[in-house]
Amino acid sequence: MKLMPFFVMLLFLFSFSGDPDHREHRPPNVVLIFMDDLGYGDLSCYGALDIETPNIDRLARHGVRLTNFLSSQAVCSASRASLLTGCYANRIGISGALFPGASTALAKEEITIAEMLKANGYATGIFGKWHLGDVPEFLPLSHGFDEYLGIPYSNDMWPIDYDGVPVKKGHFKAWYPPLPLIEGNRTIDTIADLNDQAMLTTRLTDAAIDFIQRNKKNPFFAYIPHPMPHVPINASPEFRGKSRQGLYGDVIQELDHHIGRVLETLRKEGLEKNTIVILTSDNGPWFNYGNHAGSSGGFREGKGTSFEGGHRVPCIVRWPGHVPEGMVANQLSSTLDILPTLASICQAQLPEKKIDGVDISAIIKGNRDAHPRSTFLYYYRTNALEAVRRDNWKLVLEHRGRSYVGQTPGKDGYPGKAPENVFFYTALYDLRRDPSEVHDVKSVYPEIVQELVQLAEAAREDLGDELTHRIGKHVRPSGKKSN
Repeated sequence: MKLMPFFVMLLFLFSFSGDPDHREHRPPNVVLIFMDDLGYGDLSCYGALDIETPNIDRLARHGVRLTNFLSSQAVCSASRASLLTGCYANRIGISGALFPGASTALAKEEITIAEMLKANGYATGIFGKWHLGDVPEFLPLSHGFDEYLGIPYSNDMWPIDYDGVPVKKGHFKAWYPPLPLIEGNRTIDTIADLNDQAMLTTRLTDAAIDFIQRNKKNPFFAYIPHPMPHVPINASPEFRGKSRQGLYGDVIQELDHHIGRVLETLRKEGLEKNTIVILTSDNGPWFNYGNHAGSSGGFREGKGTSFEGGHRVPCIVRWPGHVPEGMVANQLSSTLDILPTLASICQAQLPEKKIDGVDISAIIKGNRDAHPRSTFLYYYRTNALEAVRRDNWKLVLEHRGRSYVGQTPGKDGYPGKAPENVFFYTALYDLRRDPSEVHDVKSVYPEIVQELVQLAEAAREDLGDELTHRIGKHVRPSGKKSN
């Protein structure tokens, strides 16, 4: 009988040693997959036609699918700055899409998801498109990432024409440098043609899987911002001609395949239960590229606009045992909210400086009464406030901007027209009844208009507004390239 405590102790030690890295007892790993120009209607679980995405659909079946999720801004650099910092991009001095050699970038003083989690003991890696400054002092290793493999800006910023042929002197793309593939802070290869573009998804996924396998005994943050399906698109030979939606569908189905490889790695390594996976997009589809662009799922307009087609994007979150399987969440949420949500889930410290995101962990855990976000501000370009939203009411403010309506789209890699100076009048939309923003009801609900005008005024006071020549009181400077 005296030996019983000893055997009990052995049993305890044996059971604990069966989990040598204590994966069920440590903070969850994070895999954040960020697509480029993926539209709301480009995944079969969001209603895509003639595109099959079985791996992403499975992710949705075992997690939560958010249907009222907004990219912070409908353009590359601004949306990525917001995702990583939880701030409206204009709060931190980022606007539009940064070009190669840009003198501004994400400031080192801003805290990214990578820095926040690294301070909590996470290994951090990025495998894909950065687009927040391309000189070494602004690359990911200066923003909390331990490892980086990817391209520094969009894959169309290269001296190659739409047909894949190098441009000649005098062409508007002739000033672009060769598109580099960077590892750490060093260029290791050049994306020289469309065949190289076709292999990007495979190459970046291989690196992400290697990172996960090497860091499986410690908490990790794997950020996978795929350059595709941003034009120019191409698929590897294995996937060309496989979809019923042409090359664009092939690209999406290849992305789905490689996302499946990441998910299978998590399963094989015993990491699935303790890993939160988030998949979303930086903005809606670039419509004027026609059959090389995606679908907004019926929402109005697309990338580069403040209508829902530019901002409304897919978002899927899976975290076994914490996120209900097969749930659909319709509450308002945004890429702004990912940083504070991960801070809550991973027990990390929020940045001391003001952010604009809110914790939506209650939503993804199945609380249908949770509404942590009730408002949203639609900015574009250099700090132009183009619309405001409270719950399902959206007030589009008077502005000039991009429109794809009435324009013949391009084909096979060539763009159609997308005028940038179209005038939009003030209009009020009830997104619950009219998600396509067709019926202006401002004359029916003048009291709602006044409430939203007050919201716009508060935003202009806080963040400024180029359209009304307002300078915000609480904006911070971007990073500046040293001489």
